[in-house]
Amino acid sequence: MKNLIVVLLSLTFLFSIVSCSEDTNPNIRIRNERGDKANVQLKTTGGNTININDVMAQQTTEYRTVAEGNVVVTAVIQNMPITPSATFFAAMNTRYTIVILSGVTPTLRIEEE
Repeated sequence: MKNLIVVLLSLTFLFSIVSCSEDTNPNIRIRNERGDKANVQLKTTGGNTININDVMAQQTTEYRTVAEGNVVVTAVIQNMPITPSATFFAAMNTRYTIVILSGVTPTLRIEEE
């Protein structure tokens, strides 16, 4: 009887630990450091596309949840003929900020938090 109680308590403890270690999908937000607004497209490995339009100058968007995997980011910037893009792997339990950098030639930087 004593062994049964120990086994039941051990199982309860293990189930509580496993339920607390839940993975979360990656989160991505956009920060526009340029003087013009931008439209950003996120293409994920699963074939989903997320459009984040009208990211105003000096604005940071809210986080968006994406599936784990490769993400292709493309930014169309108002009044710019150049469309910068970047590819990175979005991992579980991680937050990312895609920064549209100011400068003569627009570029993207991926910041992992």
